[in-house]
Amino acid sequence: MDIKSNLLKFQKNEITEHLIYLKLSARQKENNRKVLERIARDERSHYEIIKGRTGEEVEPSQFKIFWYTVLSYIFGLTFTLKAMERGERLAQENYEKIERKFPEIKKVIEDEERHELELINMIDEERIGYISSMVLGLNDAIVELTGTLAGLTFALRNSRIVGLAGIITGISAALSMSVSEYLSQKSEADEGKSPLKAALYTGIAYIAVVIMLVLPYFLLPNPFISLATAVIAVILIISAFTYFVAVVKEQRYLSLFLEMLLLSMGVMIAAFGVGLLARKFLGIET
Repeated sequence: MDIKSNLLKFQKNEITEHLIYLKLSARQKENNRKVLERIARDERSHYEIIKGRTGEEVEPSQFKIFWYTVLSYIFGLTFTLKAMERGERLAQENYEKIERKFPEIKKVIEDEERHELELINMIDEERIGYISSMVLGLNDAIVELTGTLAGLTFALRNSRIVGLAGIITGISAALSMSVSEYLSQKSEADEGKSPLKAALYTGIAYIAVVIMLVLPYFLLPNPFISLATAVIAVILIISAFTYFVAVVKEQRYLSLFLEMLLLSMGVMIAAFGVGLLARKFLGIET
C-alpha cells in the first residue's frame, strides 16, 4: 500500500473519531464534555493536517460512530474511550512508520500520546470507581450460584424447584453481600467512595447474575438443559465483564477470563459431586 493510501486511511479514522468524541460529549456533564470536545478538536486538526497532504475529502465510518455510541450506552464512557485509545495505539505505530516521508505527522503522534497520557485520565465516571464492588458482586454470584444450581439440579432434578431455590438463595446472598460491602467500605473510610453506592453496585451486579442464571429453569422443562444454558450464560457474563475490566484497567484479558472461568467451573464440578452424594445417601426423590 502506497503512502497516499495509508494517509487516506488515517484521514478517515481522524474524522470518524472527531465525530465520535463530539457525539459522546453531548451526553456528558461539564467537565467530561470539555475533555471530549478538546479531544474532538485535536482529531479534527489531525484530519486537516493529513488532508493538506492528500488534497482529498473523505467520509467518516458511520459503522464506527454507531458502534462506539452503542458501547458508551452499555459499558459507559471510560470503557468506550479506552477501547478507542487501543485502536489509536495501533494507528500511532503506523504513523511512526511514515513520519520520515511526512514530517507533519509528528504533531499527530504527539497529540495521540497526550490523549493517552493526559486526557483520558481526566475523565470522571462514577461507575469506574466502583469496579471492585461490581467485581465482588459478579464473582460471588457466578461462583456461588453456579455451584448451587449444579448441586440442586443433580439432587432434585426438577426445573421449577431448582429455579425457586436459586432465586431464594441468590437474593438472600445478594442482600448479605451488599450489607457486607457497606460495612467494609464504611470501616475503610475511603473518602472517594460512598458505602451505600458500593453496596448498591455489589447488590445490583449480584442480582443481575441471579436473574440470568435462574431464568432458564423457568423457561425450560428439562433441568439439565437449563443447567447447560446457565453455564453458557456464565461463560458469556465472564467474557463480557473481564473484557470490560481488562480494557478499563489496561490488564490482560485472557488471564483474567481464564482465572474466573476456571474458578467457576471448579466450584460447579464440586457441587455436581455434592448433589450426587446428597441424592444417593439422603434418598432424595422428586
